[in-house]
Amino acid sequence: MADVLIALGGNVGDVRAMFQHAIRMLCEDGDIRLLKRSADYRTPPWGVTDQPAFSNAALQVETSLSPHALLERTQATEITLGRDRKNDLRWGPRLIDIDIIAYGDVSVDEPDLKLPHPHLFERAFVLVPLAEIVPERMIAGVKVRDALAKLDTSGISLLPPRLSGLV
Repeated sequence: MADVLIALGGNVGDVRAMFQHAIRMLCEDGDIRLLKRSADYRTPPWGVTDQPAFSNAALQVETSLSPHALLERTQATEITLGRDRKNDLRWGPRLIDIDIIAYGDVSVDEPDLKLPHPHLFERAFVLVPLAEIVPERMIAGVKVRDALAKLDTSGISLLPPRLSGLV
């Protein structure tokens, strides 16, 4: 079983409900098991800044799926939930974004999959939720909390807790 970190994001519609649906779909057949889930955070847009704020969260999961099979699962989940990657504006508005951030200590550099995520250490919106659940986790030789300490986190705020009983 691999210990995997996943980032969730979105800024269109009821993003927090979309997160719940995505987690249920990812974990429904037992190939992926949720270990930890961060709180949800409101974050400023990154890349294309003229758009609504995003909601972001992070997951730590355990999976028997290979990195490519996990990528297929995350992308199929996005499609089922209404995402159209082919027509999405790069860094633009989206219903749901599910990114594999790290898959154990595995390094992959292929056109369709790069692990760890190549922009991980540039993005406070990914590192803030990760630091909540795995602050000591080493990724590419760097602790999550140490990587976060180097970034500007202004504009990122904790959202109120979700209703109890929800993922």
